Amino acid sequence: MILSMTGYGRGEAIADGISCTVEVRSVNSRFLEVVARLPRTLAQRENDLKELVRSRVSRGKVSVSVTLQKEQNGLPLSINTSAAKSYYKLLNQLRKAVNIKEQVKLEHLLKFSEVLEAEEAKESDEEEWAVVQTGLRKALDALNAMRAQEGGEMAKDLKGRVEWMERALAEIEEKSRQRIPEERKRLEERVQLLVSDKAVIDQNRLELEMILLADKLDVTEECVRYRSHTKFFLEALGKKEPVGRTLSFLIQEMNREANTIGSKSNDAAIAHLVVQLKEELEKIREQLQNIE
Repeated sequence: MILSMTGYGRGEAIADGISCTVEVRSVNSRFLEVVARLPRTLAQRENDLKELVRSRVSRGKVSVSVTLQKEQNGLPLSINTSAAKSYYKLLNQLRKAVNIKEQVKLEHLLKFSEVLEAEEAKESDEEEWAVVQTGLRKALDALNAMRAQEGGEMAKDLKGRVEWMERALAEIEEKSRQRIPEERKRLEERVQLLVSDKAVIDQNRLELEMILLADKLDVTEECVRYRSHTKFFLEALGKKEPVGRTLSFLIQEMNREANTIGSKSNDAAIAHLVVQLKEELEKIREQLQNIE
């Protein structure tokens, strides 16, 4: 089973008055890259989040967005009594110094930010992180389900292309075998045109040239290696572990064999089939850019 590197997943979790929403998106990448956007209170958990993603995803650029909401029991502010008293005393001294009759009021004290201060955040974020982990696992499950579905469709397409290449390869082999006696006859005719006296022709030398010519035209070895690569390719499609790099290597080797077949076969029909083979290989290579 192959997985696409493109997908989306969303997960939600609620516990102890804490709710979170996690969205995960993945796109193509040569390696695994995790980009996390976390609330400020969970900034120190970024590495833990990335490790959790790595346990579920092997390759691709993965973006994780976490939204956290927490029920508040009252305002997250407290009164700095000592600061309020100090500012009140200072304002009264100033009022008397400049002979202002107006009394010091609450609105005057509230202009000083130190009077109301934010409560210190809890040192432990275990409760929040536990909820986020639950939401993240759900999002990753949804992501992988989508990637597996898309990967299944891609596997069908790849198998169809490989089956077509097998048929094209069989046709190339058949045409290559037919060309050997044709080229033998053509070589004999050329020699006879050049030499009027048949007694001058060295039959041993001619046979040797025929053997060398047949060896140059024979693409059996290349076709056998090509079929070996397609066999491993189809087997890899059924494996559970990530096989994107393995498939890319096999396609590269198939392309190498196709080039050799094209250079050895001095025939228009075979050359046309080789061009079609390389076109299919290029389409497969593009598909593999999106496989984990």
